[in-house]
Amino acid sequence: MNVEALLRSFAVATLATGIAGVLGVGAAALLTRRRSALGDLVDALLTAPMVLPPTVLGYALLRLLGRDGALGGAWAVM
Repeated sequence: MNVEALLRSFAVATLATGIAGVLGVGAAALLTRRRSALGDLVDALLTAPMVLPPTVLGYALLRLLGRDGALGGAWAVM
C-alpha cells in the first residue's frame, strides 16, 4: 500500500475541512446578523447542495462551467 498517497489524501481532506469550517462559520455569522435580498440569495445558494440531488447540481455545474457554459466559455477564451 502506498502510504504517501494516504497521507496526501489525509492532508487534503484536513485542509478542505478547515477551509470549509472557517468559510461556513463566517457565512453563518454574516447571514444571522442582517436580513436582505442578497442574504436570502446567498442562503439559497448555500443550502442548494443539501436540497437538490447531487446529480441535478452536478449537471447544473457542468452546464455553467462547460465549454458552452457562461463561465466555462469565458474561461476558455483566456
